Amino acid sequence: MNGFEKRTHGKKNQVLEATFNLMNTDAGIENVTVDEIARHSNVGKTTIFKYFGSKENLIHEVFKYFLTQMGETAREIMAENRPFEETLIAMSQNKIHYLEKINKRFYLELMDYFTKKDDEGLSLMMRQYAESSFSLMLDLFHRGRKEGKVDLKYSDEFLLVYFQALVEGISSPHIYPKILPYTAQWTELMIKGIAPSK
Repeated sequence: MNGFEKRTHGKKNQVLEATFNLMNTDAGIENVTVDEIARHSNVGKTTIFKYFGSKENLIHEVFKYFLTQMGETAREIMAENRPFEETLIAMSQNKIHYLEKINKRFYLELMDYFTKKDDEGLSLMMRQYAESSFSLMLDLFHRGRKEGKVDLKYSDEFLLVYFQALVEGISSPHIYPKILPYTAQWTELMIKGIAPSK
């Protein structure tokens, strides 16, 4: 990446961060203006349109940016190769940390955007994010099996459904602030449920 590309990349990230911060309030997405984004990011309005084309596309990119950051952190946790329980706790804390960073309205608008049937790009992005998450979780469950922490009788498909149900439960806006202090206990309970019986 040359100097010009680095500056462009840096400015784009400034715009994405500023837009995320403005969207992540009780005001909601619709009330955020490009003028405000330009002021908060210290990037000209014309440049914002040059980079993103429209406010709608910028919002799309903010959601993508948020999911990408969450996914990259999860991959970094997996790459540390810690024992199964430690990794699962770290992955759970990572998910909760990102959910804690977002306002309830932002979360609901994010989910609304991703469940729109008429936007192929967003649907594809959400599918790719889900596939990447499932792949990481499968790797983790395989590690758990090797360590004797996950019973061999449970299929990959079952483990993914089981984990997805748990994650969707803690992702609920009225649950995730309450679960944070109990991440280790929540993980222990989950592990005991899938551990081989002695």
